[in-house]
Amino acid sequence: KGEWRITDVSEREQTRSPGPPFTTSTLQQEANRKLGLSARQTMQVAQRLYEKGLITYMRTDSVHLSKQAIATIRQCVTDKYGTEYLHPTVRQYRTRSKGAQEAHEAIRPAGQQMPPADRLDLVGQERALYDLIWKRAIATQMADARLLLSTVEIAVDDAEFRATGRRVLFPGFFRAYVEGADDPTAALDDQETILPPLKVGQIVDCRKLEPVRHDTKPPARYTDATLVKTLESNGIGRPSTYASIISTIQDRGYVVKADNQLIPTFTAFAVNCLMENHFPDLVDTQFTAQMEQALDEIAEGKVEGIPYLKSFYQGEQGLEGQIRVKEQEINPRDIHALTLDDLQARVRVGPYGPYIEQESNGDLIRVSLPENMAPGDLVNAEAERLLRQKGEGPTALGRHPASGEPIFVLVGPYGPYVQLGQNGENGTTPKPRRVSLPKGMKPEQVTLEQAVAFLELPRALGPHPETGKTVEAGIGRFGPFVRHDGEYRSLKQDSVLTVTLERALELLAQEKQTRRATPLRELGAHPEDGEPVAIFTGRYGPYVKHKKTNVSLPKDLPVEAVTLEQALALLQTKQASKSGRGKKRGEKTTKPKTKTAGKKSAKSTKTAKSSKNGKRSDSKRKE
Repeated sequence: KGEWRITDVSEREQTRSPGPPFTTSTLQQEANRKLGLSARQTMQVAQRLYEKGLITYMRTDSVHLSKQAIATIRQCVTDKYGTEYLHPTVRQYRTRSKGAQEAHEAIRPAGQQMPPADRLDLVGQERALYDLIWKRAIATQMADARLLLSTVEIAVDDAEFRATGRRVLFPGFFRAYVEGADDPTAALDDQETILPPLKVGQIVDCRKLEPVRHDTKPPARYTDATLVKTLESNGIGRPSTYASIISTIQDRGYVVKADNQLIPTFTAFAVNCLMENHFPDLVDTQFTAQMEQALDEIAEGKVEGIPYLKSFYQGEQGLEGQIRVKEQEINPRDIHALTLDDLQARVRVGPYGPYIEQESNGDLIRVSLPENMAPGDLVNAEAERLLRQKGEGPTALGRHPASGEPIFVLVGPYGPYVQLGQNGENGTTPKPRRVSLPKGMKPEQVTLEQAVAFLELPRALGPHPETGKTVEAGIGRFGPFVRHDGEYRSLKQDSVLTVTLERALELLAQEKQTRRATPLRELGAHPEDGEPVAIFTGRYGPYVKHKKTNVSLPKDLPVEAVTLEQALALLQTKQASKSGRGKKRGEKTTKPKTKTAGKKSAKSTKTAKSSKNGKRSDSKRKE
């Protein structure tokens, strides 16, 4: 209510220098922040750029640039931005990362010309990543940016307020490149917040006062970028292994990715609990870093490899002995993902997913957790609700207007669903009718009318004008759909309860989208038939595919390092092994006849069965 008076105005200049050129880890971090690429995707795209001769080798932790590269970069700065944007002296950076192996230069555009992305025949992710590398390299030899930071303090009655501003005096290297931030709400360096000219003692007019609450937030979950940064700072992994580490923990179900965040699962908590309680040394970050250092020394010839491995596996405290002792001590029932102390309950991981277990009055209550629930989302109130619901039984949403049976909205391992009637005991009564809720619909949002409508699915929309057959809408394994005469189309924007016949006919008239796996890498055309040879990922890991022939990649061969020649050799070996097996089967049918007619007949019958089984096995493989 009093006068708003300026009590202090201060200004100071600040200079910002560009960061070093990319290493493997910083490239993965920036590509994740700015392009949304995972560490693995970044390495796959970088591999393709390297194979095209557009960038230097992409597995490096060195920030060194050659004299020729620096000269080319400085010329590019002069040509594109002018001499005022060129740093007066040559910048050269030093590597400071733990356990760095400076076998290569930093990642930069290759060659003596270093053309920008708009002069190259690149599209999509390749263009975006090359542009990122080019701008980062160019920025290293550009002038510093100069900023003016201003702070104004305002007093009114017994309260004080502070406003800060930032103005760019000279953009310098900001013209080419501005580094991203792990905090999505953080302001970038080149963003300005300009305050009006103000003087001490000046009275200002407060037009609006908006209180903003700031709560202490827990640490943010890891992203690919922040995890790579942490791995590097702790000396865990090397440039060639960061991407595979992150891919492995996802493939094994230890984390799931959502909104670019790596969210740990209950399986991860259970495994971590087991390792910390019984093998604490193996999950200590210092142990991992020391092992990496030992492997580096072996690679450099400073330490003998065989004695180290014997000590590691078979020594007094070796892994083999530890496992032999611990497997006698470990009780699988004692392994659980979380302990809910307030509820005297535990979260375990079973073959059908995580579940809560609690003893109550001598009885053991188990309740499954939703498949997509993260450990951080399981608060005591939610766990208590699930346990209470399991013990008391679900509360009916209402009764079906026709049958009078109760209708429940429940949550199972595969998500929420609507159920008509009670569950039968010991299988004496048929299973009640169940219908899954559409994706994104929460159980508490379902009304009785909607539940009744879901239970009546699939619903007939009307006859098809061409065939006269009924067009239906329903919910299946892959979500809501419309169908006609065996043809299905997914409902993505429309509600399964309100979609009309006209809209269904429009969807059915559209070309069906087939599900095709996207290759991790395309290696080129097969020299014999010109068909593509590519690398895909499957249930058992990456594999090479040519037409209908698939062959798994060796575990020690990274996806990014596979060449077309290596893939052709693997395919040829697979074909040779197939033809070898076929020949042996054929030879069995031409063996000399035995003396005894009965034996001859029996053997002939056995051979025929073997041949048929062999053919059946081959046909299954081809399918």
